[in-house]
Amino acid sequence: MTLANLLSVDQIIPEMQAADRWSAIRELVDLLVTRGQIAPEDKREVLDALESREHTMSTGIGFGIAIPHASSSKVPHVVAAFGRSTTGIEFGALDHAPVRFLVMFVVPKDQFQIHLRTLAAIAKFLNDRGVRERLASADSAAQILDVFRAPGR
Repeated sequence: MTLANLLSVDQIIPEMQAADRWSAIRELVDLLVTRGQIAPEDKREVLDALESREHTMSTGIGFGIAIPHASSSKVPHVVAAFGRSTTGIEFGALDHAPVRFLVMFVVPKDQFQIHLRTLAAIAKFLNDRGVRERLASADSAAQILDVFRAPGR
């Protein structure tokens, strides 16, 4: 499973408004609700799952990257959103640096292996400095999606 398969242009925020971890997660969840990926009546439960996971340990993994993720019975398949912040978001990251790239995903409750594979694939993808540089310099959601589709370009 790749990010290019999980994302579309309308699931990308090229410049997030959030300044902290919790508002960033809400901003991405709101996007998925708006785009019909999460039902409005399920928003609170999905947010609770993401916040609960975040309370165990920050998903800010360093290098300006955060990967908030959770399992929920409220999604029928993996849903994801990407957000970028040029100013950086205070996320309580492991390296204490502001987060510039957020990939949030929610996996159906009974799909633990998919959850782990998705998390590993995202972390590996964003670990590439060249990918992060291309994401930082992209001018639009469409260009960001192009980086996910062809990371080596």
